[in-house]
Amino acid sequence: MTDPLPNSVHDRLLRRMQARRQFVWSSSAGFAGLASAALLAEETSNGGHAQSGSHGPLLPHKARHCIFLYMYGGPSQMDLFDYKPELQRRDGQAVQIELRRRDVKEGRLLGSRRRFQQHGDSGLWCSDALPCLSRHMDKLAVVKSLWQDSFAHGSANLQMNCGRIVQGYPSLGSWLNYGLGRENQNLPGYVVMLDPRGGPIPGAPNWGSGFMEAQHQGTVFRTSGQPVLDLQPYTLDPLHLQRQQLQALQSLDRRFRERHPEASELEARMASYELAFQLQASAPEALDLSTETRRTQELYGLFDDYPSHRLAVGPATFGRQCLIARRLIERGVRFVQIYSGGGHQQQNWDAHFGVEENLTIHCPEVDRPMAALLQDLEQRGLLDETLIVWGGEFGRQPVSQGDQGGRDHNPKGFTCWLAGGGVRGGTSYGETDDLGAEAAVDRRHVRDFHATILRLMGLDHNRLTWFYGGLNQKLTGVQEAHPIAEVLA
Repeated sequence: MTDPLPNSVHDRLLRRMQARRQFVWSSSAGFAGLASAALLAEETSNGGHAQSGSHGPLLPHKARHCIFLYMYGGPSQMDLFDYKPELQRRDGQAVQIELRRRDVKEGRLLGSRRRFQQHGDSGLWCSDALPCLSRHMDKLAVVKSLWQDSFAHGSANLQMNCGRIVQGYPSLGSWLNYGLGRENQNLPGYVVMLDPRGGPIPGAPNWGSGFMEAQHQGTVFRTSGQPVLDLQPYTLDPLHLQRQQLQALQSLDRRFRERHPEASELEARMASYELAFQLQASAPEALDLSTETRRTQELYGLFDDYPSHRLAVGPATFGRQCLIARRLIERGVRFVQIYSGGGHQQQNWDAHFGVEENLTIHCPEVDRPMAALLQDLEQRGLLDETLIVWGGEFGRQPVSQGDQGGRDHNPKGFTCWLAGGGVRGGTSYGETDDLGAEAAVDRRHVRDFHATILRLMGLDHNRLTWFYGGLNQKLTGVQEAHPIAEVLA
């Protein structure tokens, strides 16, 4: 029988085994990334035409950047885009309806108080709640038959942002950042801007990187004051001295990494130090709107009068964020997410205490800025390479809640829309039932919506994987998902 190894030797061997195992696991994720890159290269070299293989047809035009306009709280689809004449005719009638999972109760139908019209050559429906956006309906692909798994804000936000109803999974922006990489090394690849009234439930996991490296998570930018908190150093050292200090720190980190190859999070920390150094100059410049013409600032509503409603912030806030989003994608930021709505109840799109009041608060805040973003991107030749996504975590019920005409949560049928790079504008896809309560025609789960976004960005949702927990993890999960081909140009 051989003598046992000394503890020090045993520890070194164990670390080497762990390092080799980590290398294999990391390689499995890395090869998936290479597969995505190879897919992109294959499309480019073949003029974007469909290729043979399991990945299916490829798009001739792909978006390079994505801006996600997120209406936190759940916008009411039957008051905005999903016109329901039957709901209007049966206003006030009693029906049996599922208000929470397996909780069926009697409710009274609430017809929309909004006036609907068809717009553009496509004839897409839009209500008078969004008069500015209605002029751009020919640019939109409106998906009216989405559904997801949760009636609760927290888990529903996670599913819309991360593909799962539990925390710990990478967000959509993290998958795009990982799959496509950063274009500008002086700015984050993934930026988040929150509503000044607060952030969504459950907070940072909505833009977190989950089990991925921390460098893929979203960076929160403030649109006034210091763009990133704690960015400026507490000393007055000149930049060249800060650079020397950073290089010394990275040298020490690299030595530690060589001795502890299993500590993969150290690389992300080193990258974050470098990014923070670069952001001291790049972030203020990107957020400086003084270089924009007054006409452009007016287009986004930056000088509009402050609203009379005590809970409203007016279009200037969201308009400033949309204009900054345009500047960020011009500078190579891959994914920008802007949240409309924060806090609780009527401070966001959660219309429990009156859907009409809720629309009166929030629609004027986003209507003009969204229309301006579409117009500005098109005029600058950027719309073809920028994917715009609009939606929230779920929709609303067709029955009245409370005495003030509110609407409760509804994940069984809701609306999102897409515009820009690779999108077939002027398209209406899917239908809810006659009352708008549940997706009925061409039902599509949120995972299909995510697969569609990835495809528009040039990525195959089945090939974009990260090895974790013994599985090749995907944004769309282990269940089958399919991009919505009808909305692809």
